[in-house]
Amino acid sequence: MVFIISQVKNHNRTGGEAAMGLMRRMPPKHTETALTALLSLLPGHSSDLLSQVDQPLKVLRDGENEKEFILCEYNRDADSYRSPWSNKYHPSLEDGMLPSSELRKLEIEANDIFTIYRDQYYEGGISSVYLWEEDDKQGFVACFLIKKDGSKDAHGKRGYLNEGGWEAIHVIQVGPEQEGNANYCLTSTIMLSLTTNSDESGTFNLSGSIRRQMKADLPVEDGHLCNMGKMIEELEGKLRNQLDQVYFGKTKEMVCTLRPSPDLPSMALPENIKP
Repeated sequence: MVFIISQVKNHNRTGGEAAMGLMRRMPPKHTETALTALLSLLPGHSSDLLSQVDQPLKVLRDGENEKEFILCEYNRDADSYRSPWSNKYHPSLEDGMLPSSELRKLEIEANDIFTIYRDQYYEGGISSVYLWEEDDKQGFVACFLIKKDGSKDAHGKRGYLNEGGWEAIHVIQVGPEQEGNANYCLTSTIMLSLTTNSDESGTFNLSGSIRRQMKADLPVEDGHLCNMGKMIEELEGKLRNQLDQVYFGKTKEMVCTLRPSPDLPSMALPENIKP
């Protein structure tokens, strides 16, 4: 990885593009290390990298409410993070940025609703929702986060799974209302990691991330939360299907081709790609 990063620095053809190309191919668990190295090598592209690269989500406990919340760049101010439950920063920050009273009411409702969504779809995990106003005060942005730890230490073991996690980041820009409609721009990122380590299955690691965008003009008569929820549900379903086809489907196809089970019919490679 050190060699690749040095090549990114030497070939200034692309600067930020080469760095982003590297980050797109980096396993999620190595994202933070690789991003730190790139920021030190390419300080001129720090703003682009920090805004476009999604890092694995971390969790902190709100002692006032005894609830965990997710840390990200969207609830960060300096070195403190705002809890969606108490609306306070941890560690304490006197002049930290806070949503307006109207957005704060919507944020509280969104967290309650998204908790139900998470329980129904993920059967556990942690979720957090953060809202803030756009700089021009003409709209607002919402960030919906889900972190599900499927490792055996988190009592989420499935089959031979030793470690695993699903992390979803949904950022929605909501434009001002015009003639009863509002423009919504949703950018979703899913980070998946799975690791097995047992005598039956052996050691195997599968990880990666996928990002997609979706735009829509929707009537606001049912409320912003309803519109945003439908978009998240639709796009997350599409991303889940793509992960199933790309990561699981292709991996299974290659494994069965290279190491066919005696109990299964052979899966020969097509003639045009045989060595």
